[in-house]
Amino acid sequence: MVRRDSTGLVDYITGIMDAHFDNATAGADQVFEIQAPPDQALALVVASPHSGRHYPPAFLAAARLDGQTLRKSEDAFVDEIFASAPAHGAPLLRALFPRSFLDANREAFELDPDMFADSLPAYVNTRSPRVAAGLGTIARVVANGEEIYRDKLRFAEAAQRVTRFYHPYHAALRRLIDATTARFGRCILLDCHSMPSGGAGDRERDGRRVDMVLGDCFGSACAPAVTDAAERLLRAKGYIVSRNTPYAGGFTTRHYGRPRLGVHALQIELNRDLYMDEANLARLPFLPVLAEHMAELMLLLGRLDARSLSGR
Repeated sequence: MVRRDSTGLVDYITGIMDAHFDNATAGADQVFEIQAPPDQALALVVASPHSGRHYPPAFLAAARLDGQTLRKSEDAFVDEIFASAPAHGAPLLRALFPRSFLDANREAFELDPDMFADSLPAYVNTRSPRVAAGLGTIARVVANGEEIYRDKLRFAEAAQRVTRFYHPYHAALRRLIDATTARFGRCILLDCHSMPSGGAGDRERDGRRVDMVLGDCFGSACAPAVTDAAERLLRAKGYIVSRNTPYAGGFTTRHYGRPRLGVHALQIELNRDLYMDEANLARLPFLPVLAEHMAELMLLLGRLDARSLSGR
C-alpha cells in the first residue's frame, strides 16, 4: 500500500500510474515501482533504470539466449544497494523491466535498422554510438556481445515497448523531479548503474581497480558542488573514483540535468567486482557495507543547499 502525505508526492505517483496503465506492477507489463518516503525530507530523486528482473514471456520466446545470459546486461542488485533512499527521505524509482528488453537510459528511438524486417521511420536515431555498439533502446546484444534475437523484429514491436514501458518510466521520473523541485526549489537526480569488471573503465593507469565512475556530462549536467561532494565522500571511504571516463552520463543525465533550472543530474557507476560474483549473479559480503556508504552519499547530496549549488 502506498501512503499519502502532505507533500503531494504520493498523489503524483498515483496520477502517473493511473495516466499510463492499469497494471503497472502486475503480470507481463511490470513497468516500474516507486518507493516513496512518508514525507520527503531530501531534495533528491534516486533512479535505477537497469536493475529490472521481470522478463516478459514473449521476449524470452523470441530470444536465442537463455535467461542467465540475458541477465548479464542487468545492473543486478543496484536497486538493493540504494534501497534505503525512502527511509532517509527520498523517493526511489526503479524500472522492473530488464535492460536487454528495453533500455530507459537511451533516447526513445535509438535503433539498429539491421535488427528490423521493415524500414524504420525517419525520426529514429540509427547512427548513435550506442546503436553502433548494439546497445540502443532495443539492444541487439547483451553485455558480453552475444546476439539476443533469433529473428528480425518488426518496428511495431519496438514502438509498443516504447509506449508501454519507456514513456511511463520517464513520465514517472519527470514528475518526481518536478515535485521535488517544486517543494525544495532544487532537485538532485542520482542515476544509479553498475559497470562490469574488466571493462574499459575498470583500471587506472597504475593498474588499480576503478571502483566508481561519476558522470556529470563533463560538468554540464550538475553544479560542480554536486560532483565534488560525491567524490570527496567516496574517496574518504577509500574508493578509487573516476570522473566521466569512460561513462560521462547517459540519456537520463543529459536530458534531465539542467543546473540553471535547479535540476542537477549525476550518474554513478559501481564496479560489480565490489559487491557481486558476476559469473553467478550472486551477492558478495561487501554489498551491505556498500549500501551503507551509498546511504551516506544520498544524505550528503540531498542536503546540498541552493547556495552551495549556485557556487556562492
